[in-house]
Amino acid sequence: MNLEPSDHTGMLRQMLAALDPGTTPDALRVEGRAGLASRYPVSGLACAGIGAAALMLARWARPGAPPPVEVDRALASWWFGFSIRPLGWERPDVRDAVTGDYAARDGWIRLHANAAHHRRRALAALGLPDDAGRAAVAGRIRRESAGALEDAIVDRGGCAAALRAPEAWFDHPQGRAVAVEPLVHRLPGSAGTPDAGWLDDPDPGRPLAGVRVLDLTRVLAGPAATRFLAAYGARVLRLDPEDWEEPGMVPEVTVGKRCAFLDLRRPDGLERFRRLLARADVLVHGYRPGALDALGLDAGARQAIRPGLVDVCLDAWGWTGPWRARRGFDSLVQMSAGIAWAGDDAAPDPLPVQALDQSAGYLMAACALRGLALRRETGQGGGWRVSLARMARLLQESAGAAPAVQPVLEPAPDTAYDPSIEPTAWGPAQRLRAPCRVAGARWGWDLPAGPLRGGPPDWW
Repeated sequence: MNLEPSDHTGMLRQMLAALDPGTTPDALRVEGRAGLASRYPVSGLACAGIGAAALMLARWARPGAPPPVEVDRALASWWFGFSIRPLGWERPDVRDAVTGDYAARDGWIRLHANAAHHRRRALAALGLPDDAGRAAVAGRIRRESAGALEDAIVDRGGCAAALRAPEAWFDHPQGRAVAVEPLVHRLPGSAGTPDAGWLDDPDPGRPLAGVRVLDLTRVLAGPAATRFLAAYGARVLRLDPEDWEEPGMVPEVTVGKRCAFLDLRRPDGLERFRRLLARADVLVHGYRPGALDALGLDAGARQAIRPGLVDVCLDAWGWTGPWRARRGFDSLVQMSAGIAWAGDDAAPDPLPVQALDQSAGYLMAACALRGLALRRETGQGGGWRVSLARMARLLQESAGAAPAVQPVLEPAPDTAYDPSIEPTAWGPAQRLRAPCRVAGARWGWDLPAGPLRGGPPDWW
């Protein structure tokens, strides 16, 4: 018996309309009623995002007669948090000490300083030394306007967001731009050579075996997308330059992937990337708009290098409007868009998980899968664009779907974890069990989580 609340249905319907109008929400069975405590239907969004990816996988695996698809509501909700449980070791800290919410003279502001260069830029904008701690930052911010500090930090290349009420965001130029954007932007692609036999007729047990995915993403949406693809057999090659670190999230998101060093800013690195791209089926990237263009790798060039490429991209603030090239992260979008707004003079009250990142990631995975299916049908590749700000709008529009009363989901029990042990580079660990089931397809990874830049930049 299907006992699920209906808070996922409207969001899933919008996702499927953007991906494949021939697939409807009733193709998904959701099990369970409990959800994460929030003013917004976060567990419904988890079911919708993971459900969309699973439905597109089913369409890819068996185009004529897609197999049944199920989502476990509790597991989907827990997957929007942390999937890994270390055994005898601890995850590195996710956040830098300076990252967080601060009371300003006229409101609240959030700094995102997990990357060393973002921390330096934020502190420089505040007139503080590189070694300044949280107390010094709080004292400095308390005397200033949140909006003025946001502008100053962003102008320096840092990452910050003042807390806005939802109505203020809806009336903001960027909020108005995002409101009229599609949930998924689709761009035409180039015609590719016919797919190899294993792409024409995928193995139902490992439906993405042989699919090559080039991963140029950072925390957190893109890595979640490629982790999902790897779970069903895709070969994911993640590339990072030497100056990027995200220690708190690496054990969470590198499972199933080969991670390699490659700096596209160097001529030899750029040439190596072109050779890798020429053999890729899917490119997933999250650089700000224009970053790849500046390297001679605009959308047209990427399609020319790999005809038939399925090109999936994420932006934080949307693909139109004055903020389209601004640096951003889930927590900052929650502040600006008013999701963290809890009322006048109230401290920010964000979502219990990074739901914008996670849902955007699963939607990106769904885009990749739909793109592969369309290439198989038509021979054409194409571009797919998703943004955190548009996911925020989807969630805000669905706020009324949150059940007034529902069982509050408790932390994941032992039974929620797969009993098998993953030998990560940091020590043994367990993963949450699969949040979805596509009949006949095996969920699991061929490689344990490992460090960034741990192997050669080659396909295998």
